[in-house]
Amino acid sequence: MLFWTTLKVALRSLWAAKMRSLLSMLGIVIGVGAVIAMLAVGAGAQKQVLGHITALGSNLLMVMPGQPRTGGVRSGAVETLLLEDAGAIAAGVGEVLSLSPVVRGTGQFKFFGANKQSSVMGVNPGYLGLRNFEIAAGRMFTESEVARRAKVAVLGADLAADLFGAADPVGQTVKVNGSAFLVVGALQAKGTQGPFSFDDQALVPHTTAMKRLFGKDYLDEIDVQTTPDADQAAVQAGIEQLLRRRHEIRFGQGDDFHVRNMAEMVETATTVTGIFSLLLGSVAAISLFVGGIGIMNIMLVTVTERTREIGIRKAIGARDADILAQFLLEAVLMSALGGVTGVGVGVAVARLSGLVSGFEAVVQPQSVALAFSFAVLVGVFFGFYPARRAAALDPIDALSYE
Repeated sequence: MLFWTTLKVALRSLWAAKMRSLLSMLGIVIGVGAVIAMLAVGAGAQKQVLGHITALGSNLLMVMPGQPRTGGVRSGAVETLLLEDAGAIAAGVGEVLSLSPVVRGTGQFKFFGANKQSSVMGVNPGYLGLRNFEIAAGRMFTESEVARRAKVAVLGADLAADLFGAADPVGQTVKVNGSAFLVVGALQAKGTQGPFSFDDQALVPHTTAMKRLFGKDYLDEIDVQTTPDADQAAVQAGIEQLLRRRHEIRFGQGDDFHVRNMAEMVETATTVTGIFSLLLGSVAAISLFVGGIGIMNIMLVTVTERTREIGIRKAIGARDADILAQFLLEAVLMSALGGVTGVGVGVAVARLSGLVSGFEAVVQPQSVALAFSFAVLVGVFFGFYPARRAAALDPIDALSYE
């Protein structure tokens, strides 16, 4: 019963000084809103980065020629991966679910009046599953077509639209670098990753790309998909040991290849975006402390203005604890009301930023709960000193205060 009485008195006190209370809550509103909006931006960035990595394929290891890039430059030879290396990995490394050689190049595509330059990827039929592609029309080329270096192609969604418009491309013949290719399929749209578009490319048999299009006798990449429960680090080590033996790399010599582990990339991206979110949230949380200082200043002024009231309440029997609870509750109410308003502001800002920029900011329930709880704690922390000061007033001095 005493709590509800104290609550009513606190609400009346805040209502009696509406403008002052609103201005005091403004810092908390801005702080909570900023924390929620910044954490939403961080969560959205994490989701987008992980989405891009996942789009590359799951449980994936990418074997690349040469040593890792240093300062944007790849050292070592880039013609070190052979088709036989891919076969050796498939036969000699355990827990490999699927594998595809990859040959990259650029092709000039022509279909009557349409003329477009696009990426050409020489792969095998397993590449679809490796990279999470799906067929929208037609089919993927077969192993027999790979074996006989057939001039067949599967077009990305954008490339198909640029060449054929709304017409069905399957069964049509296009010229790629002057050679006629039969279109056997079209891919579903997948989007972009940075400057690279998954939809502006064509897939052809890797044997065709090597011998008929680009005149290569080496691979640009070998994509390896491990089984779902495989230890990717162990599989990676197995691939590295096998290729060192095949390439006759002695102890102490640098490898002429490197392996990129998608699981490690996901872990690194998660860590980096997590730190990014923490920094954004921490910067925004500073405004919460500023709001708390504002509440403390207003409460100190309130205590001074209500000194005689405090003296009267103590004279008729109010305890120090009652006075402490009264003023502390007023401070907590201001921060809690500011927190509720800030939650609405933060969610609205996050949604609005997504509409304006096209970047999806993800508002998480735990970030809302964290920001609101922190606002209440700020009210307790910064409201305690003014409340303690009010409770410590001597009733005789308070009654004689002018």
